[in-house]
Amino acid sequence: MTDTILVPLELPDPEPLSSVLTEDLASLDVVVLGHYDLPEQTPASSARDQFGEAARATLDEVAEAFAAAGASVRTRLVFGKDRAAAIRQVAADEGCAAELDPAPTEGIGRILVPLPDVVEFDRLPRFIRVLSEDSTQRITLFHVVEGEESRERGESVVAETRERLVADGFDSASVDTLVVEGDEHDEEILRVAADYDAVVMYEPESRLGDRVFGTLADRIADETGDPVIVVNRDY
Repeated sequence: MTDTILVPLELPDPEPLSSVLTEDLASLDVVVLGHYDLPEQTPASSARDQFGEAARATLDEVAEAFAAAGASVRTRLVFGKDRAAAIRQVAADEGCAAELDPAPTEGIGRILVPLPDVVEFDRLPRFIRVLSEDSTQRITLFHVVEGEESRERGESVVAETRERLVADGFDSASVDTLVVEGDEHDEEILRVAADYDAVVMYEPESRLGDRVFGTLADRIADETGDPVIVVNRDY
């Protein structure tokens, strides 16, 4: 069964999607979501009547690029005020296993994979592989030891995941590990991600600050310029 990835775009003027990402994701089922952000007092029905045709044309253009690369692609258009809620709803409706937080890129030579303390391995290799088939030279499995977790536990998390990736067909010479200790989990990931070209990570637990500061994936994409694939834990 082909995995499905959600590619959300902010309308009416989305950032251009890199051809590198379009080609890398072509082996997946792709759902392109256009979210048209509305002012508080604007009814969705009015916005759809006024802007729907242009928004649909924008989505179709992106979908055509995926289709030309060989992807199975469909589109969804949502007019609303809550981007995160729209993404969650469409991802659930479409059975998406992951979400792309896009960012400009000209090539992906280094991929960072931040790991939680419990790794759900089944879908992880698939989404690392779609970004690493051509030019990737290094995949780093990364874990932040925090709180009462021991350094030994963190080392075990990355070592066991590395063994499973190699057993799944990844080149052992291209997969390395990194463990750091720190109280600022997200800041450590942001610091290390700055040295990489893309990030593949599990969906983090939602936090109160996400609505103000954006999710961790949003912050990585915005602050480092790395595209991020977020793998859904619940699919």
